[in-house]
Amino acid sequence: MSKHLERQIDLLKQKVLFVGSLVEEAIAKAVSALVNRDPELARAIVQADMEIDRMEVDVEEECLKILALYQPVAADLRFVVAVLKINNDLERMGDLAENIAKKVLFLADRDPVRLTLDFRTMTAKAQAMVKQALDALVARDAMLARAVRDADQEVDDLNRQIRKQIEAALRELPDRADCLLRYISVTRHIERLADMAVNVAEEVIYMVEGDIVRHKGSA
Repeated sequence: MSKHLERQIDLLKQKVLFVGSLVEEAIAKAVSALVNRDPELARAIVQADMEIDRMEVDVEEECLKILALYQPVAADLRFVVAVLKINNDLERMGDLAENIAKKVLFLADRDPVRLTLDFRTMTAKAQAMVKQALDALVARDAMLARAVRDADQEVDDLNRQIRKQIEAALRELPDRADCLLRYISVTRHIERLADMAVNVAEEVIYMVEGDIVRHKGSA
């Protein structure tokens, strides 16, 4: 690898990790806003999504510049292509955090529903998956990436538990359906965040091993 290409690859790593950090922060704040019924924090998340969008474009342009100027091959080519795909997944994660924040703006304007839903635990697991997937990318660690795939089942299980609670509440409190249905959307968004982390992990596995695993079960 030439010194110029090495520098550009390092810069690309820094940029995609920065996007990842913005996304992790948005996810954490979105659920904090939900749990604390904080509309001001929710509005800040919606506003901050513009920065994630801007950085997503910046990372994509950096990838295209590397491909055009340096014509990387083998492992470096797979890394740049993986980052192109992962970058898109990160932007979608930012959109999911924004969607949660928009649900908060609706819910905060209504009387609270007396229902204990463990969004914090589910979100913490999804966040950990996002962080591990990005760590796997930088370290080119397929084993860590496979651990992210394995962790997805825990989030799916929590999603089912929370949905059952909400569905039971819908039967008991049909007059609160407007709020309860938004809680179902929130848990779906968190579950999708975990799915996006799995997408990132699968790109890492392909980058390191050349193995396309996205249509295969965890192993």
